[in-house]
Amino acid sequence: MSFEELSHTADIKIRAQAPTLNDLFSEVFTALMQVMYGTARNGTITTIITVDSADIESLLADFLSEVLFASDVNGMVFSHADIEITGHHLTARLHGELFEPEKHSGGTEVKGISYTGLTISHDANGYMVDIVFDV
Repeated sequence: MSFEELSHTADIKIRAQAPTLNDLFSEVFTALMQVMYGTARNGTITTIITVDSADIESLLADFLSEVLFASDVNGMVFSHADIEITGHHLTARLHGELFEPEKHSGGTEVKGISYTGLTISHDANGYMVDIVFDV
């Protein structure tokens, strides 16, 4: 499992790889939180998110959009997620803490998740996705 930042003109582009679809979604989630808040995050509060979408790429974008919403509205910084995907349905247990400016202000504000070029691929090594975070 891994993710890396790729070169992009104006936004932040991430490539993530993982052996399973659940792990792939978790990697992209972790990348999003790291871009926004850095690595100083703990998981003492749990939030549950459920998402249904038309296809697997939409499921990823919709899930990350829900994470952005929950983070913004509830003032939460999430450290990790336990994700279960069945078909085009996702349930995620997000573990995190309340936003603290002195601890979490070192990142980049992400305004949305782009569908541009969003394709999840699968081969013998697992799953991979390139995804753009709109900043």
